[in-house]
Amino acid sequence: MSEIIFEVQQDEVDGGFIATALGHSIVTEADSIESLREMVKEAVHCHFGDGQAGIAPKIIRLHFVRDEVLAA
Repeated sequence: MSEIIFEVQQDEVDGGFIATALGHSIVTEADSIESLREMVKEAVHCHFGDGQAGIAPKIIRLHFVRDEVLAA
């Protein structure tokens, strides 16, 4: 596997960010974008570190999802 994609959403209730891997059971959260980047790297390393979950990806892609609500 050359790449893994995380969908990143802002947690409206508690603040911070939640990252969920597409196609893998990896979820992590953090209070800031900088911290989220480190948490995602650590989560990927833990998930693929033992070699049983498959070959570790070379690229981690963060896809930011943002909802915007407008008054009509």
